[in-house]
Amino acid sequence: MRAIHRPRTREERRYRRHLRIRKKISGTAERPRLVVFRSLKHIYAQLVDDERGRTLVSASDLSKNLVREKPGKVGAAYAVGKLLAESAKALGIKRVVFDRAGYRYHGRVRALAEGAREGGLEF
Repeated sequence: MRAIHRPRTREERRYRRHLRIRKKISGTAERPRLVVFRSLKHIYAQLVDDERGRTLVSASDLSKNLVREKPGKVGAAYAVGKLLAESAKALGIKRVVFDRAGYRYHGRVRALAEGAREGGLEF
């Protein structure tokens, strides 16, 4: 008997890619994992210590103290990266592991990473 191929949705494929990536990377207190989640309207990022299972810092385009320099969703993602980097620097975090969560390194994900680098994070 043969298995029937079921076409997966885009989100299911992304989630499976995310699980494959997560097998290879993890964050520590000294070098946490920068996780990105992208919805159609918003973008969220957080620094996670996987050893203790704690979120150290989080930011999103819904944050009240977000300063947008560029218009649109890509500009918001860049600002989220900068805001996250500033919050991380306040805790003494300089180096992170970037977890793109199965998304392509393009557009809003790339803008967030560039904003975090501009803010002082190394990865």
